[in-house]
Amino acid sequence: MWKIAVGFLVFAALALWMLSKGGDVDIGGEKHDVAPPAATIDKAPEKAPGK
Repeated sequence: MWKIAVGFLVFAALALWMLSKGGDVDIGGEKHDVAPPAATIDKAPEKAPGK
């Protein structure tokens, strides 16, 4: 029985390590306002004329 627990812990640690090395992985749950990555880049605000 203890071998199953140790195997699960090793597998879980390996999975978390692989996810952290994978880059931009969001495991935060369901999102309803998802925008494409290109649309999330903030543009510099334009200055008003004369200021």
